[in-house]
Amino acid sequence: MSMRSNLDIALYGIIDPARCRARPLDDLVRLAVEGGMTLLQYRDKVSDTRTLIANARLIKSALAESGVPLLINDRVDVALAAKADGVHIGQSDMMAADARSLLGEGAIIGLTVKTADQAHTAPLDVVDYACIGGMYATLSKDNPTAIGTAGWQEAAAPLRARAPQFPVGAIAGIDASNAADVMDAGADGVAIISGIFMQDDVRAATRTLSEIVSPYTHGKAPS
Repeated sequence: MSMRSNLDIALYGIIDPARCRARPLDDLVRLAVEGGMTLLQYRDKVSDTRTLIANARLIKSALAESGVPLLINDRVDVALAAKADGVHIGQSDMMAADARSLLGEGAIIGLTVKTADQAHTAPLDVVDYACIGGMYATLSKDNPTAIGTAGWQEAAAPLRARAPQFPVGAIAGIDASNAADVMDAGADGVAIISGIFMQDDVRAATRTLSEIVSPYTHGKAPS
């Protein structure tokens, strides 16, 4: 397990061309950065490989001056081609050890965890953070069973027991109405798609979320 100085999962944006109202990806990314986004994942389940790489390069360019890392969902090949900062992988994607072997020690690798059993076996010596979900009902992904904060805590417990400082976030259906509940449950950050990139004013939406999350990540959680 590594503790990377450039890894901050507090406000983790996930941009998906299917969930951004057909607006330019690079423009939306810049607005989210201005609002306080700390990490970005490019998630695209439908585009061909050339489009994925082109979009990833466009997004990477938009992030260039921000210091916000870019991760690619699932596709290690796209991350390599676009010189992204890493990948986020699920339970049925490439093994984390194989992704690490291909991407190198400098890459950020995140892992989706859905159950306590998966948390017990997560390769914490290989990955840099985990996101537990799905938290709430969402249109962004087929998520038949929302686990809520109690389910999050159950799945997080083995990770906390194994590595107390390991970053653990939450994903699915999180927005300004429930982000504080998620952080109250003990999350180190929130991963958000629609709550940022489907909003009319992406900068303002991100800023609102940043104001909710920041007190927790700076050691001043609201009482």
